[in-house]
Amino acid sequence: MLLLTLLLACGFAAIHLFIGAMRFLAGTPRSRWLSGAGGVAVAYVFLHILPELAVHQQTFSDALALSEQMTDSLVYLVALVGLATFYGLERAAKASRLRSRGSRRCDAVEAELFWLHIGSFVLYNALIGYLLLHREETGLVPLLIYFVAMALHFVTTDYGLREDHKDRYDNRGRWMTAAAVLGGWAVGAVTEIPQVLVGFLFAFLAGGVVLNVLKEELPEERQSNFGAFALGTTGYALILLAA
Repeated sequence: MLLLTLLLACGFAAIHLFIGAMRFLAGTPRSRWLSGAGGVAVAYVFLHILPELAVHQQTFSDALALSEQMTDSLVYLVALVGLATFYGLERAAKASRLRSRGSRRCDAVEAELFWLHIGSFVLYNALIGYLLLHREETGLVPLLIYFVAMALHFVTTDYGLREDHKDRYDNRGRWMTAAAVLGGWAVGAVTEIPQVLVGFLFAFLAGGVVLNVLKEELPEERQSNFGAFALGTTGYALILLAA
């Protein structure tokens, strides 16, 4: 299983490194493949990650010595923090890109914000790499379900990052995000953090995934493909329910 998860982590890294070669994703209206990938990620959050948090409620309650109601609220608060964190970073990146356009320098996020924005995704990717080895639900099928959902999610987020940062992402950002997911896997291979902390990391990840998918799908100028998004959501929901 260790070798398999390493191969999957390399698959994640390959998506980051070669996103620029996926030219069929470019253009407006938005590629149906990107919309479908976003739908898969959302289905995974709502039908797998969030229900898993509810199942672990007793673990959180015992570890933190809180009532079930308080623990339940705290877990979902962490998910909200994840969503709010990535929303704030996204707004800062978009404002920076507008300033660059206004000064006619380039159509990309300013250099000083590049490190903050990419740094947040380095941590995000490291968490996803770590969870290849340390999710609550073990076994081959749950692992592959997790891999497919996160791989398609990476396609969506990397496409957005490449749009925002242009050459900086191609020259530096993609190498950093690829290294991060492999680094997260390496940490998971040599150590294991407490289960209650894994639950909170899952919650933060859930909020981040929801925001990072919807911020790519909702802007009107994207001309997103709702049919592909709905197909991706419905199809992967059926797979999750069957599994």
